[in-house]
Amino acid sequence: MDIHMTIFFFLGLSALCSSFTDASSIGVNYGRVADNLPSAVKVVQLLKSQGINKIRVYDTDPSVLKALSGSGIKVTVNLPNQLLFKAAKRLSFAYSWVQRNIVVYHPSTQIEAIAVGNEVFVDSSHNTTLFLVPAMKNIQAALLKYNLGSEIKISSPIALSALANSFPSSAGSFRPEIIEPAVKPLLQFLRETKSFLMVNAYPFFAYEGNSGVISLDYALFRENPGNVDAGNGLRYFNLFDAQIDAVFAALSALKYDDISIVVSETGWPSKGDNNEIGASLENAAAYNGNLVRRVLTGNGTPLRPKTDLTVYLFALFNENQKFGPTSERNYGLFYPNEEKVYNIPFTVDGLKNSPESSRSISPARGEQRMSTPVVRGGGGTISATASGGHSWCVANGEVGKDRLQAGLDYACGEGGADCHPIQPGSACYDPNTLEAHAAYAFNSYYQKKGRSMGSCYFGGAAFITSQQPNFGKCEFPTGY
Repeated sequence: MDIHMTIFFFLGLSALCSSFTDASSIGVNYGRVADNLPSAVKVVQLLKSQGINKIRVYDTDPSVLKALSGSGIKVTVNLPNQLLFKAAKRLSFAYSWVQRNIVVYHPSTQIEAIAVGNEVFVDSSHNTTLFLVPAMKNIQAALLKYNLGSEIKISSPIALSALANSFPSSAGSFRPEIIEPAVKPLLQFLRETKSFLMVNAYPFFAYEGNSGVISLDYALFRENPGNVDAGNGLRYFNLFDAQIDAVFAALSALKYDDISIVVSETGWPSKGDNNEIGASLENAAAYNGNLVRRVLTGNGTPLRPKTDLTVYLFALFNENQKFGPTSERNYGLFYPNEEKVYNIPFTVDGLKNSPESSRSISPARGEQRMSTPVVRGGGGTISATASGGHSWCVANGEVGKDRLQAGLDYACGEGGADCHPIQPGSACYDPNTLEAHAAYAFNSYYQKKGRSMGSCYFGGAAFITSQQPNFGKCEFPTGY
């Protein structure tokens, strides 16, 4: 079994805890597009009570920066898109902005980075792409003027839409029209200042738009067979890793392999409109809880296994004045009254004292298909007899031979299913069809994994039934 799948899904809690590291870290985005949030002073108390020691804010609000003074919480501030033109055109503006918004607070308020702009390449309202790097250079010059150039890093968050290709990960590449005028100058600046690239990555959007293709378990870091990238031969067990590796591949294609990545935004909404597939409380808890566990185990991505990850969850609060669909107002980890929307840990100590998120999260409504009393088995009919209190995993013949075969190969190979009964001459060899053999193998794997959530998927080639399948003298086991 692949080492990444082993780490994330099958190790006991004690083994996981032994691999925790301080090198990778979790932060939170503190957005304030709302009229009902607690004061900044109360927010700092909340952050400290949860062990959150890194935040990102979207401005340089004095009340927030003052409240953070002496807290020990490291903060990334933002120079908004609408100021990029001034910062790019006037060095004096950059000097003044840094003096007013950075110098007067640091180091009592531990400002560790400045995000210059946010998703500039997709912000058509301000048309600021060409001003980005000149603005960054002027802000850097201002930091040097005040002897802060080595203490505070400068970057700019990009959206995944800056990529022309993101699937498979090995084909990751930037949009050709922005490479020469914007991307290369940005990456060269980051290289020269020994900074990092900020990336906003949302597996939720990819799943919402492709739920018929992408497994929900794959999107939520839950147990799944994984997907092999044909370009690099690596197996991916979650969409987050695949997205980040697509950015690494895009950097590599431009010969900027030395640039590291900070995930400046990622999250999952706890509520959405009817057409926002996957937006639910259970899924948000699963995504963020499993992401925290995945990051704090200190393992990099399949493409960069030794790379430490810093990830900022979006967002601290539900923000009731944000525009757009319902999901936009429901990314919060906390309600405005400071109660948790769902219970997940944020620190290594919190993880040590919590159950594995991948096993403790309830399934999303409609995630699994329930069977009909008769399951067709290719060349023969598999009958089903009712049996209360148990469940089985069977093949979905509608997906086609290729997906059935891929699932069967995994179950009988890396998955460790007991496939001896479907070998020639054994009790479950007949009917000798791909669907019947896959059904037996899928169920063996499912039962061996304790019928845990996500262990009956196989790329959409399997589903759960509450009635015991059998054909001829072959009965599907209910456990091992």
